[in-house]
Amino acid sequence: MALSSAGRHILRTTRLQCRNTAVYSGVHGFNDEEIKGKLLAFPGGSIDLVKQDSGIAVMTVNNPARMNAFSGTMMLELEERVAQLEGWSEGKGLIVQGAAETFCSGSDLNAVRAISNPQDGMKMCMFMQNTLTRLLRLPLISVALVEGKALGGGAELTTSCDFRLMAPGSVIQFVHKYMGLVPGWGGAARLVRIVGSQNALQLLAGAKKVDPDYGTQIGLASGVINPSSGTSALEETEQWLAQYTKGPAAVIRAAKKVVVSGRELPLEDALRTEKDVFGTVWGGPANLAALASKSKHK
Repeated sequence: MALSSAGRHILRTTRLQCRNTAVYSGVHGFNDEEIKGKLLAFPGGSIDLVKQDSGIAVMTVNNPARMNAFSGTMMLELEERVAQLEGWSEGKGLIVQGAAETFCSGSDLNAVRAISNPQDGMKMCMFMQNTLTRLLRLPLISVALVEGKALGGGAELTTSCDFRLMAPGSVIQFVHKYMGLVPGWGGAARLVRIVGSQNALQLLAGAKKVDPDYGTQIGLASGVINPSSGTSALEETEQWLAQYTKGPAAVIRAAKKVVVSGRELPLEDALRTEKDVFGTVWGGPANLAALASKSKHK
């Protein structure tokens, strides 16, 4: 059964809202092009994206010479990759990983030193908050595959995913305190929602190292992967994610959308959004097929 015109309108509206859910705009004194020009001056590394036929994409933070630290151009590429995923209507899931078996060590200090004045620092902060918020709001079920170290901004990046899987020996650490800082990419706000205010304060004020056991204990890690000799960490993560992405893309994406609205919106607004999203799948192909096969109790 094809979507009604109202259903198509809702989908178009939802996609438009997804692309325009940046936290900061010109109203807040944020000039997107200005900070992009400054970040372009600090090249290095890449953000690689592979979209698979399975509906699972793999995004790789790739700058191993610097423990996958974000250069200025990598920050720009991250925004570009998020925009590509926003337009990927067949997508269901996303894995974020680092190259060479380490996750990400935050910002490249060369770029940080060059824009260390408060004005540029705030602009970079707003740019990255916009990008990571859009990443979290993608209608894809996302998981950070943490191998090696996720430090500073790298730890913040893990919180912009729905789940985090940690490999043996890996560490997530909010080291901002040692740099005389607090998180600026939205990591603190997201961390509180994941582990609660007391655990978040311990991780931020104590710069406490989170290993897989402790991460699982406080709810920062959703699981620990143990790749066998014939299986890679990425393959293990893909298998883990498959339990949540099995099924039609429209249904998986709808589930993510109602969770995002429930997390971020006031109750009445969340209920209205849930109703609208429900309308896009009710009577749709997956719903009709399920009714025909009486699969509710299988």
